[in-house]
Amino acid sequence: MGSLFRSEEMALYQLFLQSEAAYACVSELGELGLVQFRDLNPDVNAFQRKFVNEVRRCDEMERKLRYLEKEIKKDNIPMQDTGESPEAPQPREMIDLEATFEKLENELREVNQNAEALKRNYLELTELKHILRKTQVFFDESVHTISYNATSYKSRRYRQMADNQNEDEQTQLLGEDGAKINQSGQNLKLGFVAGVILREKLPAFERMLWRACRGNVFLRQAMIESHLEDPSSGDQVHKSVFIIFFQGDQLKIRVKKICEGFRATLYPCPEAPTDRREMAMGVMTRIEDLNTVLGQTEDHRRRVLVAAAKNLKNWFVKVRKIKAIYHTLNLFNLDVTQKCLIAECWVPALDIETIHLALRRGTERSGSSVPPILNRMQTYENPPTYNRTNKFTKAFQALIDAYGVATYREMNPAPYTIITFPFLFAVMFGDLGHGAVMALFGLWMIRKEKGLAAQKTDSEIWNIFFGGRYIIFLMGVFSMYTGLIYNDIFSKSLNIFGSHWQITYNKSTVISNKYLQLNPETTDYTDTPYPFGMDPIWQVAGANKIIFQNAYKMKISIILGVIHMIFGVIMSYYNHTYFKNRLSLIYEFIPQMVFLLFLFFYMVLLMFIKWNRYSAKNYGRYSASCAPSILITFIDMVLFNTPKPVPEPCEVYMFGGQHFFQTIFVLVALACIPVMLLAKPLNIMKQRRQGNVQPIAAGSTSDVEVGMSNGQISQGVDHHEEEELSEIFIHQGIHTIEYVLGSVSHTASYLRLWALSLAHAQLAEVLWNMVLSNGLKKENWFGGIILTVVFAAWAVLTIGILVLMEGLSAFLHTLRLHWVEFQSKFYQGKGYAFQPFSFESIVENSSSSSQTEGE
Repeated sequence: MGSLFRSEEMALYQLFLQSEAAYACVSELGELGLVQFRDLNPDVNAFQRKFVNEVRRCDEMERKLRYLEKEIKKDNIPMQDTGESPEAPQPREMIDLEATFEKLENELREVNQNAEALKRNYLELTELKHILRKTQVFFDESVHTISYNATSYKSRRYRQMADNQNEDEQTQLLGEDGAKINQSGQNLKLGFVAGVILREKLPAFERMLWRACRGNVFLRQAMIESHLEDPSSGDQVHKSVFIIFFQGDQLKIRVKKICEGFRATLYPCPEAPTDRREMAMGVMTRIEDLNTVLGQTEDHRRRVLVAAAKNLKNWFVKVRKIKAIYHTLNLFNLDVTQKCLIAECWVPALDIETIHLALRRGTERSGSSVPPILNRMQTYENPPTYNRTNKFTKAFQALIDAYGVATYREMNPAPYTIITFPFLFAVMFGDLGHGAVMALFGLWMIRKEKGLAAQKTDSEIWNIFFGGRYIIFLMGVFSMYTGLIYNDIFSKSLNIFGSHWQITYNKSTVISNKYLQLNPETTDYTDTPYPFGMDPIWQVAGANKIIFQNAYKMKISIILGVIHMIFGVIMSYYNHTYFKNRLSLIYEFIPQMVFLLFLFFYMVLLMFIKWNRYSAKNYGRYSASCAPSILITFIDMVLFNTPKPVPEPCEVYMFGGQHFFQTIFVLVALACIPVMLLAKPLNIMKQRRQGNVQPIAAGSTSDVEVGMSNGQISQGVDHHEEEELSEIFIHQGIHTIEYVLGSVSHTASYLRLWALSLAHAQLAEVLWNMVLSNGLKKENWFGGIILTVVFAAWAVLTIGILVLMEGLSAFLHTLRLHWVEFQSKFYQGKGYAFQPFSFESIVENSSSSSQTEGE
């Protein structure tokens, strides 16, 4: 069998590489992506391995590249991505890359530091400019005005105080001599400081000044209308200018400490108007010069980043490849001469020649004259499971691997799932309109897959949809097919071939009669089936529409379910024969198949017999009224009950000898249970006593061990602990009980095909009748407006509920039918995945993780 139906045959090889050729050979194997290396130094600490220094250098280079990437993204500079993957650089090129990254990082950090210092200086000059403007009014006023303003200020803050208290406060601020001088009309000189503070800190700052200085200070403040940029973070901040008047050196020290605590910035402010004007002119000149220098600095920084952005993607790929190579080399062993590296690796047997060619290319690139040696090793260790996939089968294989990676070389359900999965989904989702929406969405993703894959978005939901684009497309196409079978499109029917019912009702009868039924016993039915799917006249049937459809869909669900389970048991036959498991083949597969066929497949045959023999057009014992219930017949069969008598001319049995055959079938099916339960353990016990075979391995399901000897499956020697006979009996008992009871529960589980199909059809009909039909009933131009609004609401509900939510529900139920009802018959899923050393996967995973960290 090919690898699509069974995992690839794997072989364990020992690889000998010369030290000077090891790097180039591993690089070629990484580009190939077909070799999984084993760690030969599991007990050695990661910091004590041979190439740990090279890995650290790669980590440092990666850190520098992430710093460059962060700065490039900050300036919204597009990074060039050619989509090509450069080869891993040679070890000597690693020094050049380190020097390039070091130069770029130092240059960029220096530019950033200079820009931050210039922005800080620019901020200080801007704040000083605002201080000189805002405080001008204070120095133009007289001392009397200052005293008056101080008193007014206090009265505004404490309106409950009396006027005599205000006079005392003025005396405290100015002092007795100062107050006297003020009353005599002389100018009063007070100490002051000026600065800026964040606007949100101003109220707390004001309260602290008042309490710490006991009201002996006078504060004036004014907002700066324009935003200021914080040079450290680049954020826009709001600040206010303030000026504080005080008297005495002690208050001056106290005020400065408070300003320092609130991170307020103080600036020198001259008292003389001429000095202030000269300072303002000098500040404006310096600001203009700084603007010029800042512009040149930003231009230089952008040029550096633009040049780095052109090569950043390639640099990342190169560094990650170098790091991956040295990380892989750390898994190797050194021989005693320290000149040769020894590795062990799992390799697909079909690709050994390709790997030889890759090693030869690596040796030639390194200039070594000693070719690498690749020796096959014999082992009883379970190899990894490798299923070769393409972009179409990858999604279906992912569905299987989500349940469990296949045991080595067992049957792979993925190729069969490609057909059964979308078909069972479509049975539940059958609607031509909804299936077309889903198919078109999947087709759009398939047509645009190259562009969509290049975007590499971090949205997990979108990645799930895009990864399963082929599944979505097939589910939509199959749903269109089942929608045609059900003759259902947005809860309505297509009248393609004309109805096969000759209806004589008039229009008023059809509209007004809610209980209108179709009776095939009357002459209305032409007695010829509809050419394809259901007759469209069932759309207007009343009470018996759902009864007819439910009977049809329920039986179809059981038929499909039993066939699906029988196919799963057949898959176990191929597993037993491939692994030469004779005991399981005779004492598990045969009784399981007999049990399933004699009970449940017989029930399916009864359905076809009933459809074929009984009809509403027939009379006598084969009339529709005489048709026995299959469910009651099956229950009576299993319980050995005698059917209740029926009136003439009806008969309790569908065909002659039915009771005899049913009794034989049940007895044979019951006889299979002890065979499944005891036959295999008793044979194992007998073989152990006779000493004909080695003891059965713990956890083994076969009577022979699978060994790897020259790539062939052969009888091997057990190297595991012996399993107790009691554990074998318990394991076999659990397996038998699970199968017998599961056959009943799994058959009933397939009724979800009918239940979800009914729910989907009824939801679609409710949306049509309660939403869209209200817009279609309106007439004239106003009706057109109403229809537009109603159609938009109907479309949103249809996509959101019937396509997305119902689609997800049907998808999960289909997944369960495959994982539990189908795969449990033959699939163990106890293997481990083949994870080759591949640059493609390493770079892709590193890129996605770095994007997540960036977000």
